[in-house]
Amino acid sequence: MLGIIAGAFDLTTTGDITVPIMNDIASQAPQIVCTLGPTNVSANVLVNDKRPPFDSLKLRQAMSLALDREAFVTILSQGASTISGNMMPPPEGLWGMPKEKLETLTGYSGAIEERRVRARKIMEELGYSAQNKLILKVSTRDLAAYKDAAVIFVDQLNQLHFAAQLEIIESSVWFGRAARQDYWVALNLTGSSVDDPDSEYNYTKYCNPEVSRLPEAQSAETDVAKRREIVWEIERILNEDVARPIILHGRSAQCRQPYVKGHVRAANSIYSNWRHEQVWLDK
Repeated sequence: MLGIIAGAFDLTTTGDITVPIMNDIASQAPQIVCTLGPTNVSANVLVNDKRPPFDSLKLRQAMSLALDREAFVTILSQGASTISGNMMPPPEGLWGMPKEKLETLTGYSGAIEERRVRARKIMEELGYSAQNKLILKVSTRDLAAYKDAAVIFVDQLNQLHFAAQLEIIESSVWFGRAARQDYWVALNLTGSSVDDPDSEYNYTKYCNPEVSRLPEAQSAETDVAKRREIVWEIERILNEDVARPIILHGRSAQCRQPYVKGHVRAANSIYSNWRHEQVWLDK
């Protein structure tokens, strides 16, 4: 960031300029052009439903009800990020649920304190209390974007009957741990290459016979409206099973010097528009 402010660099990468950093660049070098947009990267919670006690659907639902998504958005992106399900939210995303449908899902509507009252009641039914808290390690990758979100997640869990602590995992170890499901609960960031329901990112090895047939059905459906309805049904089931709760979809900036011409920031992926065949330096 100091380099681009000083003029040593022409263009940043697509996904790393957070809203606070973008504002800092604007205050120090107002001539730099920053374009804020969606990343198609979600912050989400990986839940190992094969490890007790998280094989309990009720426990997973209590954890999901505890999520204050609005707080994540406010703290991490100063309100710029978007709340959605698994698919990239509209208007840039073609398959994300509209707000009125999203708010019919458990955990996406109503006041957060009302949801937490329900969550505490579930925890107490399972035998947990202020005197008998569920001790939990929340794993995450040793990168700022992961750790910042994970700290908020741990704090929100600890407002219920959890005694959660953060476990930081070095990046070279993280992916192996995630693939082996060597965690109870983990805070993860998932970047999707394309905005399409056929993308496969089943890190939690989730398996539900009811859901298994639906991805093939939506893939074969040629009517876009009908395909969306199938995709939204998958979203509903995943949410009720608390398979991988989605916290938010990120928005970040890409910044360039004013003499960088012809550059277009991709609207649906941080992995697109990197060849720069039509970009030139006007200096």
